[in-house]
Amino acid sequence: MKIICEKENLIKGLNNVLKVSSSKTTMPILQGILLQTNNNELKLTTYDLEIGIETIIQCEISEQGAIVVDSRMFSEIIKKLPDSQIRIELLENNLLEIECLDSLYKLSTMNPEEFPELPKIDIEKSISISDFKLKNMIKKTIFAISLDETKPIFTGCLLEVLKEKVNLVAIDGFRMAFTSDMIVNNCEPFKAVIPGKTLGEINKILAEEGIEVKIGVAKNQILFEMDNCKVISRLLEGEFINYENVIPKTRETRIKVKTQEIITVLERASLVSFSMEEKSKKFPTKFHIEVGKLTLTCSGSLGNSKEEMYLETEGKELEIGFNHKYLLDALKACEDEEVYIDFATNIAPCLIKPIENETYLFMVLPVRL
Repeated sequence: MKIICEKENLIKGLNNVLKVSSSKTTMPILQGILLQTNNNELKLTTYDLEIGIETIIQCEISEQGAIVVDSRMFSEIIKKLPDSQIRIELLENNLLEIECLDSLYKLSTMNPEEFPELPKIDIEKSISISDFKLKNMIKKTIFAISLDETKPIFTGCLLEVLKEKVNLVAIDGFRMAFTSDMIVNNCEPFKAVIPGKTLGEINKILAEEGIEVKIGVAKNQILFEMDNCKVISRLLEGEFINYENVIPKTRETRIKVKTQEIITVLERASLVSFSMEEKSKKFPTKFHIEVGKLTLTCSGSLGNSKEEMYLETEGKELEIGFNHKYLLDALKACEDEEVYIDFATNIAPCLIKPIENETYLFMVLPVRL
């Protein structure tokens, strides 16, 4: 195998596949990158038995071949080489030689035949969506994916395709994030629960270049195809909760807030919530809503805070408490300058929603005061 490629192209390919390379495994081969040539293309592959990523870059190839090299060492060397052409050659003793201007490295390699093959997916249903839309939808939901492995179905996001509309929903038991967007192609409806880890890697790969992303599902696998990159992942098994049934249908109180203003005030008011004695405990931030006014208070072992905001209100006065982090995560995912926050009772979840459309909805459970 003999390759000459531009550093910039190689770095771009590495940045895609390195997101999956497994550092904690009993199979050393999974700590590597599979390099394979085909005519004037170099394919880079990583796989951790749950997620596999392939990406293709253009190179000048004078001798075809395949090899597996340690992903961390290979990538660190490539990133630190001068900004010039890089020559890569597999020597007879199975050392991989990397040369760039006055720099020369030789790395030990592994047998490419031992690298596990990525699953072959027979696509049953698929949609196409722009990378802009997909990245925006992931941003609006990924923060609400559960990290609790005892409820595996909630460690993923529900992808729900309904003819010309696609929904993405995440629930962790304390909050819910929902977002929806239109898709051009009229396709057959389907549902799939995508692991949060997979969506995190997809989010890092998406460059918002205006390209179409094809999403295809089989029985227990999902495939994302974008430009010269392909991501394959297992799907989570089990029944996702009927999220529509848990959304409050009525409200007693509503406030209209400037998004950035309430983020700033909430961050300030919650500074005293951390407990030095009980490091894992955070005290709730209390909302007191009265006509035209919102008062935020928080008391902790380090002191107490009080912030007042004057805003538009509807309905009854209300006092309710929240974990400020859950509210902040949702508010920071909002793309509108102003949003509504609706309340039913002081023990029912609040709803954060846009004023003029229904493209997203966040629900946060209160803390009992």
